[in-house]
Order: sequence, then C-alpha cells, then structure tokens
Amino acid sequence: MNYADWLAYASQFLSQNLKNDPHLNAGLDANWLLQAAVKKSKSQIMAFSDTQLDEKTLQNLTALLTRRAAGEPIAYILGETEFWTLNLEVSPHTLIPRPDTEILVEQALARMPSKDGVAILDLGTGTGAIALSLAKELKKRGQKYRIFGVDLMPEAVALAQRNAVRNQLNDVEFYQSSWFDNVNGKFDLIVSNPPYIDPSDEHLTQGDVRFEPLSALIAEEQGYADLRHIIERAPHYLNPQGWLLLEHGWQQGEKVRAIFAENLWEKVATMKDYGDNERVTLAKLR
Repeated sequence: MNYADWLAYASQFLSQNLKNDPHLNAGLDANWLLQAAVKKSKSQIMAFSDTQLDEKTLQNLTALLTRRAAGEPIAYILGETEFWTLNLEVSPHTLIPRPDTEILVEQALARMPSKDGVAILDLGTGTGAIALSLAKELKKRGQKYRIFGVDLMPEAVALAQRNAVRNQLNDVEFYQSSWFDNVNGKFDLIVSNPPYIDPSDEHLTQGDVRFEPLSALIAEEQGYADLRHIIERAPHYLNPQGWLLLEHGWQQGEKVRAIFAENLWEKVATMKDYGDNERVTLAKLR
C-alpha cells in the first residue's frame, strides 16, 4: 500500500466510524496521521504519493487510525496542536486549545496598556496557550511585560513550562495555584478560560470532550461557580482601570454579564466567536 492508497482508505474509514461528528475532516485527519508516522510534510506526501509503506509503518498507522476512529482527539494522538501562532505540546492532563479561545487573546491585546512592564495573570492556564500567545505578541511589539500563568494541576504547570521553552518564551512564569490562592501582587489584565460546563450536560459524553479532564470542564452552579468566583475575587488583584476577560459557554453570556453587574464592574461587554456565538465577556474595574 502506498501513501495515496492509505490516505483514501483512512479517510473512508474515519468517515464511516465518526459519521456523527459534525466537525470531522476525515481527509485532513488521515493526512496528519500519515505525516506523523512517516515524518514527512504534507507537500512531500503529495509529491511522492506512490511511496510504498513498509509493514512496521502500516502497523503504526493502524494503531493511530484505530484511536482516531474511537473518537480520540487528533491533538492527543499527535501530542501537539497549533494555537494562535504557536505550536503547543498537549496531553490528556489539559484541555486542547481551540480556535474560539483566540478571541480571548484578540480582546486582551485590544485592551493592553501601552506601558512597559504590563502585568498579566492567566488563571487556569492549562497548556499556557493564552499566556504564551500574549507574550509572543507583546514581544513583537517590543513591549516589556510580566506574565504569569497558574493552574491547579502540577502536570499542567509542567506542560505550560515546556511550551514556554518550546516557543522560546522562557520569561513567562508558570506555577501552581487554585485560582488566586497563591497569587500575589496586582495586574493590568486578568484572563481566564475556566471550567464552565454544567456537570449534568449531556455533551460531556460526546465528541472530543469525552477524552478531556473533567476538572478542566465542569463547574458547579450549572457551570457558573468558577466564573462567579473569579469575577468576585479579581478586583483584589487588578490595578485601577484593569480588565478581566473570561471565556464561557455560548449560552452563558447573559448570566455572566449579570454576575459582573452584581459586582459593580463597568464597561461590561460580550464578544462573539468565529461561529457568531457569545464567547468572551469582559469588564473594567471601576
């Protein structure tokens, strides 16, 4: 079997086994798996599509394809994913960074003070995707910064630290903390993509999230507990006129705005994601 034959077979196999996945791109997934197995780029595979696969490589590809056909996210299988302009290591200890979270990065950059030494806190940092994306953009601007990412899980902290090295952003600091418990000082911006799914949500048994850590997905109070906690505590850790930006579920915007209003924030607004759903709510400290 050559490259072209395997890609055709794998695409059909994934289409049949994951036909209920609305986000599936069987051809793209098959190509990623083949690239990982043969250590060749997409263009190299296309240029030499008649290259024969040896038995050992075919066995490896069968194992990878079986995992993907069972619904395991391609990022976990490959051990990496792209986010913003970064290549990030991922693991089952953290959520897989998704394109909609780039909205949070965009909105944070739009509200970034122009001063040197701007201080940013990323709560529940996971892979470090948000903190590292902000660092990379500020570095491009030539702006000095202090960026900290915290996470409850030591495995996530270690992963974020590896991603900092991987992307040559070693000046971003990551450490363990349950939200603000081990945080000191004040910040110009606080950003977070916290757990926001209701523990009883039926979607937890479907799609990619079946493979992701529940601790990074679910929150009590129908998904609002961690969002509320951050909104209530953040004023103690923000500089005057500082901003808090939170990602949340697509149907949670109205309630999150109400929680901000209850706590006397100003300029409360919700931004939509690439699918035109409410995704990020932000507010300024009075």
